Amino acid sequence: MSGQTQNNEHNGKVKIGIPKGSLEEATIELFRKAGWRINRGSRNYFPTVDDEELSFSLVRAQEMSRFVEEGILDAGITGRDWILENDSEVAWVEELTYSKVSARPARWVLIVPRNSPYNSLEDLKGKRVSTELVEFTKRYFENKGVDVKVDYSWGTTEAKVVEGIADAAVEVTETGSTIRAHGLKIIHELMQSKPQYIANKESYKDPFKRKKIDNIALLLKGAEKAMGMVGIKLNVHRDSLEDVVAILPSLNAPTVAGLHQSDWYSVESVVSEKIIRSLIPQLMDCGAEGIIEYPLNKVL
Repeated sequence: MSGQTQNNEHNGKVKIGIPKGSLEEATIELFRKAGWRINRGSRNYFPTVDDEELSFSLVRAQEMSRFVEEGILDAGITGRDWILENDSEVAWVEELTYSKVSARPARWVLIVPRNSPYNSLEDLKGKRVSTELVEFTKRYFENKGVDVKVDYSWGTTEAKVVEGIADAAVEVTETGSTIRAHGLKIIHELMQSKPQYIANKESYKDPFKRKKIDNIALLLKGAEKAMGMVGIKLNVHRDSLEDVVAILPSLNAPTVAGLHQSDWYSVESVVSEKIIRSLIPQLMDCGAEGIIEYPLNKVL
């Protein structure tokens, strides 16, 4: 079957969900670095993109996996936590660490007042736990053999514990600093969550859609890998070449090419953005000249 026939059969569209909310800007920027320009109008839940084979929708992360499972979307990005909360049957295509957006994964933790006598899951037997992650929390306590009452929290979950409305809460955090600031303590970690790129299982069986979904995953990972990295290019005389290469980090090894009819070489590498300001003076001290630093969109 030709590519044109496949495109006609599928109307040329693979439907992708972008998480609306805290990861929205970071996700759109990641797609930009991967090569797609996504444009959002005012209050527009259906952004446009410069790819006739794609269509995008803005969807709350909490609902994403259900829409993907039901086939409303072919693929989408959401947290591991909400996939488990919805107990969704989807294809797990790729984990996206968003490492430069958030240095730490989201942690779902069990919190109680700092002066509370509760110090373990077992101590909460028969108590009330408040959380937004209701179904996962119920299953978690059941699997541990601890009988608790789990209530859905519409927000301000920590405040319910502080005010005594709930004995404990399962809440999401990264560092735990806000929890401590409210006079609470963490007594157990239930799970860690990172963004996940997922696909509808039937869509993933379709050759056209699977290829498109996998290509997006490849380029998103390349864009993610490039975060915090820069390219560096320089010229160096043959006599100083080994000294320069010795201090120049790289993913594998620097690229070294001789300049035409010359004792000089061109050296190119990819390095961490964190070290570039200290690295450039060192390279110059070793004899490097014509140093160029440039940003990267993808590293594959």
